[in-house]
Amino acid sequence: MQIEIFSDVVCPWCYIGTRRLQEALSTFPHADDVAITYRSYQLDPSSPQQSEQTLDEMLAAKYGRTLAEARAMNQQVTDVAATVGLDFHLDKAHPANTFDAHRLLHLALAHGKQSELKERFLLGYFSEGLPVGDHDELARLAVEVGLPADEVAAVLQSDRFADDVRADVELARSFGATGVPFFVIDRAYGVSGAQESAVFTDVLDQAWKAAHPAPLVTTSGDAPVCADSSCEVPQG
Repeated sequence: MQIEIFSDVVCPWCYIGTRRLQEALSTFPHADDVAITYRSYQLDPSSPQQSEQTLDEMLAAKYGRTLAEARAMNQQVTDVAATVGLDFHLDKAHPANTFDAHRLLHLALAHGKQSELKERFLLGYFSEGLPVGDHDELARLAVEVGLPADEVAAVLQSDRFADDVRADVELARSFGATGVPFFVIDRAYGVSGAQESAVFTDVLDQAWKAAHPAPLVTTSGDAPVCADSSCEVPQG
């Protein structure tokens, strides 16, 4: 089973939604046969590479709220995150452009380290207040999870994987995604948003049954049949 997760590394509901999927997978009997790929998506491609503006300040400006109201919004998200074991410190977060982070995630995919790097970026942004648009910080985190330093530097000094990032965004749109997180299972089932774990459990079961239909149970006994151009004749 293939699960593709379209998400951004500065999207709180993407982190929460992925944890809920992981909760569902922890009790899914076929979890060992599930492969997860993270696909790129940028919530705000126009964001500056780095910003001194806090997340509270950005939300207040974007939605026309006071700083106190913005802090309350972030606290609500923080409280939800805690229910899935995430320790958010959104007061430390600074908005950033995530394009280069996504390019490194494609490099990580090539090295079999994508899940590790995705988790490290999310933890860095939401819990540690790290600048995920800063090249030095991105390189440090990528090397920390085991990516070759020379390849990381080469990616950040070039436009390698830029087309892959854009292709992911277009793929999300082709599936009808208008926001993230967006989960695609076997290119046949889509789940939009940070749904509860039970929703993921139901979809996983449906997708598995669709891909692995139960064998036909046949009852024959002593009833006569025709086969190979001949028919059994009951003996009376």
